[in-house]
Amino acid sequence: MSDETLNGAAPADNAQNAGPAFTVEKLYVKDVSFEVPGAPAVFGEAGQPQLQMNLQQSVQRLNDQAYEVVLGITLTCAIGEKTIYLAEVKQAGVFGLVGFDAQTTDVLLGTQCPNVLYPYARQLVSDLVQAGGFPPFLLQPINFEALYAESLRQRQAQAQAGGLSGTEVAGNA
Repeated sequence: MSDETLNGAAPADNAQNAGPAFTVEKLYVKDVSFEVPGAPAVFGEAGQPQLQMNLQQSVQRLNDQAYEVVLGITLTCAIGEKTIYLAEVKQAGVFGLVGFDAQTTDVLLGTQCPNVLYPYARQLVSDLVQAGGFPPFLLQPINFEALYAESLRQRQAQAQAGGLSGTEVAGNA
């Protein structure tokens, strides 16, 4: 009944009064690549395979309430100096963040968003490796909160180092 008297204004008011909101708007694969440079000869290679995983994350603000977060995983399997396979996945999502202060937004983008994306990226890497003719491989869970905390410490150290350099330059001028 109140919707009728406000001519539809109530839902917008309720959204504003609801407080902060974190939403997953869209999940998608942004880029994927799988290479077996020495196939089919690599299937007969003897030796202990060594796996190296690199993790990257990028954030792009789309508008006042939406961010694109891309979680990149590169998995390289090698025996000695020979690359057996290389899997690269960029799992992405658009996330809505409304009503959060800047610090909380940064924490959510650095922890919760990759926590949402990682299971999808992990499954895609596993499927690629198996489809490439190799034994199933499952990436272990990642503690994004610990990675974010380390990233925050590094940013603070760089800011302090930058602040000292700025003071020295100002003092010399």
